[in-house]
Amino acid sequence: MSLGTIILIVLLLMLVGVLPTWGHSSNWGYYPSGGVSILVVIVIILLLAGRI
Repeated sequence: MSLGTIILIVLLLMLVGVLPTWGHSSNWGYYPSGGVSILVVIVIILLLAGRI
């Protein structure tokens, strides 16, 4: 597995973990999942551009 794939998998797991449907993150709102979503999009763009 390449480093980019591992980073993408970790970021996707983080995105699932910060969704406000879980009990521990229900008071957080959508702010953390929005931030992690932006990171996922950036990593996907870098993977497609061949930078990672």
